[in-house]
Amino acid sequence: MTMTTDSGAGGGADETLDERTIGGIGPGGATGGGGVGATRGAGSGDAGDGAAAATPFHDLDAYVGIPRVSGLVLSPDGTRLVTAVATLDAKRTKYVTALWEVDPSGEKPARRLTRSAKGEASAAFTASGDLLFTSARPDPDAKDGDDDPVPALWLLPADYAEARVVADRVAGVGGVRTAKDASVVLVSSDVLPSAPDAETDEKLRKARKDKKIAAILHDAYPIRYWDHDLGPDAPHLFTADLSADVVTPLAGDRDPRLTLRDATPDARAALVEQSAAITPDGRTVVTGWTRYLARGDQRSEVVAIDVANGERRTLVADDAADVYGPVVSPDGRWVVFTRETVSTPHQAPHVSLQVAPLAGGDARPLVDGWDRWPHDPVWLPGSDALLVLADDDGRGPVFRVDLASGAVTRVTADDAVFTDVQVSPDGRTAYALRSSYEAPAHPVRIDLAAAAETGAPVLATPLVGPVATPSVPGMLTEVETTVGDGRRVRAWLALPDGASADAPAPLLLWIHGGPLGSWNTWSWRWNPWLLVAQGYAVLLPDPALSTGYGQDFIQAGWGSWGEAPFTDLMAITDVAEARDDVDASRTAAMGGSFGGYMANWVAGHTDRFQAIVTHASLWALDQFGPTTDAAYYWEREMTAEMALDNSPHRFVDKIVTPMLVVHGDKDYRVPIGEGLRLWYELVSRSGLPADDEGRTPHRFLYFPDENHWILSPQHAVVWYQVVEAFLAQHVLGQADVAYPDVLG
Repeated sequence: MTMTTDSGAGGGADETLDERTIGGIGPGGATGGGGVGATRGAGSGDAGDGAAAATPFHDLDAYVGIPRVSGLVLSPDGTRLVTAVATLDAKRTKYVTALWEVDPSGEKPARRLTRSAKGEASAAFTASGDLLFTSARPDPDAKDGDDDPVPALWLLPADYAEARVVADRVAGVGGVRTAKDASVVLVSSDVLPSAPDAETDEKLRKARKDKKIAAILHDAYPIRYWDHDLGPDAPHLFTADLSADVVTPLAGDRDPRLTLRDATPDARAALVEQSAAITPDGRTVVTGWTRYLARGDQRSEVVAIDVANGERRTLVADDAADVYGPVVSPDGRWVVFTRETVSTPHQAPHVSLQVAPLAGGDARPLVDGWDRWPHDPVWLPGSDALLVLADDDGRGPVFRVDLASGAVTRVTADDAVFTDVQVSPDGRTAYALRSSYEAPAHPVRIDLAAAAETGAPVLATPLVGPVATPSVPGMLTEVETTVGDGRRVRAWLALPDGASADAPAPLLLWIHGGPLGSWNTWSWRWNPWLLVAQGYAVLLPDPALSTGYGQDFIQAGWGSWGEAPFTDLMAITDVAEARDDVDASRTAAMGGSFGGYMANWVAGHTDRFQAIVTHASLWALDQFGPTTDAAYYWEREMTAEMALDNSPHRFVDKIVTPMLVVHGDKDYRVPIGEGLRLWYELVSRSGLPADDEGRTPHRFLYFPDENHWILSPQHAVVWYQVVEAFLAQHVLGQADVAYPDVLG
């Protein structure tokens, strides 16, 4: 599976790791006009002129306090929708998630279903309509209190009676899936390799905890992922029958618990970062399965596991590709999955969907000749077609794919991205979360019947969600240009209200990560409106390597990050700066991960910007390659010679622009060594080195306990405060800039 250095085009509840390759942060008309957004609120005027009108984006404390919606599940009868809402806890230092019910008809207000200090996750409906979820809230039947509780499986009956624990393991449970037509549940839980049963697993964990042992002995690669160490335990899949005595327990001192059966006792690390499904009849588990190879390489295949006897058979294995993410058809006959070709330093990966019979047989492409990367397939009830998602021209529409012909038709007309698609039992309606740069994720209804009858895409209808949509402090438009090789390069441009020829806004070029991603939707972590509220015009371009523009567009930057991606960024910046409502004399560039790489490259190749912010960035590619958490993938991306040619560190002496370096110590995708080396070489070798007293115009914002993302709410506040101060000092020329007092 392709590996990113950031969250790609996602923008989930902060952030869901829906990654697709190595290197970056953040997701994704006529030139200079044609805004798709409407003016909402007013700009702050801090970076330009004009009156201010407060929105949550003018106050960072208010911003981090906005509730955040994620996930969506539909009950089997189509009458209930459940989503999750994350809100700040009482101390405002972390987010806690609760489950809410949304009326599919759009008539009734949303209602809260759960409430606990630990929060809830992994919601799934059973075949009979009860709601399962996981939570680390106190178990009333626990023998002893636990200072470090783990998630257990809870059941909230369809009649909204009190929720109760139905399954638990000392390692916790997650990844809940249910069979459509049977009372069978599938969950995941970690198991220590030397533990033959749950009792032994519990004893070994207690021994490690009591003796304060954190050491891990590895015999294979990889050993860590994103922000966490792998091992000594690894995920296994467990199944259980939702028997009547558990669903409707008899009176007693303790509610009965499910018997969890390990369906993958020999999994080793094969299920790390894989997703699984269960057939409608509950008899077969279908899952991605990692096969570890020589020299630290690996391949992902799709396997089927018989729930009754544990027999595992390979459904699809492809030496030329990784295959993963299986989804079983409602009739139980077919499995659709993602196929991603193994890239080489000279050939970018290609992502497609294929389908294979569950009974066994050859896989075939689901869509031939469609120049997009489909993902997250959802079967229609008749098992004759699917709904899929794909980045497309700075959006993420829903598409319908016919199983027999492979014909693709666009279903949604919105300038937005859709996720978490759910289909009604009659196939006439779909529900999803819709987001864009105008609004964060919110539940909507999609009229599939109307789209089929008219043969044209339809606009989704908002439902009455649990969270109000915040007003944004400006307007959204698009800009584009044509570059030397004939490719069209486009971008979103977020403008503060009041920006005009008389009061042009300073420009911030914000470079997305990935690099295989797109600036196409809302992100809580990388949100342009916070800078727009400060008076900046924020440019969000999709240069070469971005998804949603075809395979050739990706190939144009493959293995040559410092070439087409850089020149595309400069070309689209030229277009933005030519606008009379943009001040070309006051500009900055910013990016994280691959976007941070590009910020570093920009710093060494042009002095056109007054300031540059680089977060979790790749600096010395020869150092980065062997130390990232998936070095095997990096070897598919660049040769040693290509990495040297494209390494920003070689141009440190050319850097004459003040740089703000940001890095988290727990970042395993772009290890802290990149930030440490960048910082030392800036102060010792750049065109703006430290003076004789060691002072430098550069700054290093270091987070000892954050990872690739800055996820703590108050750390996010500090991040934006420092970025805003740094830009105000160097772009706006403010001499009295103050950095946050909490930094000392």
